[in-house]
Amino acid sequence: MVKRRLSILGSTGSIGRSTVDVIDHLGGTKTFDIIALTGGSNAKKLAEQALALRPEIAVISNEAALAELQALLSGSGIETAAGDTAVIEAAGRRADWTMSAIAGAAGLRPTLEAIRAGSAIGLANKESMVCAGPLVTAEAKRANIPILPVDSEHNAIFQVFNEAQRDTIERIILTASGGPFRTFTLQQMQKVTPAQALAHPNWSMGAGISLDSATMFNKGLELIEAAHLFDMPSEKIEIVVHPQSVIHSMVGYSDGSVLAQMGEPDMRTPIANALGWPQRVSTSVERLDFRKFSRLDFEMPDETRFPALRIARETLEAGGLAPCAMNAAKEVAAEAFLNERLAFLDLAAIVDQVLERIDLHGTAENLNDILGADCEARRVAAEEIASGRFRGP
Repeated sequence: MVKRRLSILGSTGSIGRSTVDVIDHLGGTKTFDIIALTGGSNAKKLAEQALALRPEIAVISNEAALAELQALLSGSGIETAAGDTAVIEAAGRRADWTMSAIAGAAGLRPTLEAIRAGSAIGLANKESMVCAGPLVTAEAKRANIPILPVDSEHNAIFQVFNEAQRDTIERIILTASGGPFRTFTLQQMQKVTPAQALAHPNWSMGAGISLDSATMFNKGLELIEAAHLFDMPSEKIEIVVHPQSVIHSMVGYSDGSVLAQMGEPDMRTPIANALGWPQRVSTSVERLDFRKFSRLDFEMPDETRFPALRIARETLEAGGLAPCAMNAAKEVAAEAFLNERLAFLDLAAIVDQVLERIDLHGTAENLNDILGADCEARRVAAEEIASGRFRGP
């Protein structure tokens, strides 16, 4: 068996660590040649992964952490570098498969660089599709490489979406856990703390995605990502709350059939599916035991309590740079909430204000236009937060 060349962008985060676990289960360096590992600020974890997987290069985006990384990898022969530019350059090294797991809009440029280098993409960075879906899909088509969705919902759809019979597909159904505040009233949500928002009931995830799940912005981003990944219009994508997180998403067909992908809420399953595609590979994931479930529940999401869903659908239907601006404003507002400068319900209010104020020019096919919209939305969001119109909890 010929070794495959792999890179992991965002290896120290939640998805990155799960990817390392899957690789280790499949034989580690006996099965794969690791080209690049990149992390954010955790030099200790990145060095630990590098010593185990022996990549050509380990890159940490926080330049202040470079000295620590170099000290930890001294004498190993592993190349080190730091900074956003170094991350992008590492992403451009030739690999057969790249995990794109850098959180937020920061993952867009490394993802594009990996695509242009001809690497198949395991896509866990949904913001790449949200901010630049037309550009990313065009670049992947030009490079003739697959984009293999890793988000559990999109990977589920990928597994049951019959491309050969696309004309028979009536709808995509994205499932949502509902997050920790599914049953909270608006009055209760106004008092939510960062610690509460980061405590997801089903999934073990990083801070950013846990907060996005709590606000349901995560599901809004997934709506937009699904539209680009599967070339489906907004009106054919539904969202349903499924608290048990057993069914990860579904596809409905013209004969009335609805095909669902099911499994334990463990990201190693979709990671392994994307890594092994078109074959299936083994994982150490716990197997789904139906005896544990006396019922599976479904309900419609409440857009009054979770306005992120309305905002995301509106930006998807508006098209152009609106989704990019929405995501940028959301990221700024999320940071302010975690720093206790905003109340929980103000997250969506900030995004609404930014979209109302911002004047967008350009297209989602042009990287400079995308980066410009992202920058302007962040500026306006910061201005709104500093204005005093919104109060912390």
